[in-house]
Amino acid sequence: MLQIEMTNEFEEALTDEHLALVEKCLQAAAEREEISGEVSLTFVGNERIHELNRDFRGVDRPTDVLSFAMNEQGEDELDIYVDEEDLADFPNMLGDIVISIPKTREQAGDYGHSFERELGFLAVHGFLHLIGYDHMTEADEKEMFSRQEEILQSIGLTR
Repeated sequence: MLQIEMTNEFEEALTDEHLALVEKCLQAAAEREEISGEVSLTFVGNERIHELNRDFRGVDRPTDVLSFAMNEQGEDELDIYVDEEDLADFPNMLGDIVISIPKTREQAGDYGHSFERELGFLAVHGFLHLIGYDHMTEADEKEMFSRQEEILQSIGLTR
């Protein structure tokens, strides 16, 4: 099972139904991918996600979702070797997902579906990035987006 910590840093409060939906989406994704661990999810405005996008990705504009994987080694990081038995005592920290609420609303309108559908999509998209999926090539994009659709449809969150 996935442990999820959610924080809302945006001035607009999300409803309990929205938070429950996000949790349902992430649990379905974890179950589908057979992964357990911990995820931190933060809801922000466009200004904050713009800062994060600029500072961590070098892209000077707001975006919809960012993922910061804890189990992924960066370019200049040292290799760390740990005995597998020692890891059994610690939770699997998957990483952080940051979602822009204004971008979620904007894209829901652009794509002609509900805010809830877009919110679920972005949560699952961010989660899949945490566990190693990407969409840099056409084949990778096809695989990732196919998984997203399977997960969303499995909980009845269709377009």
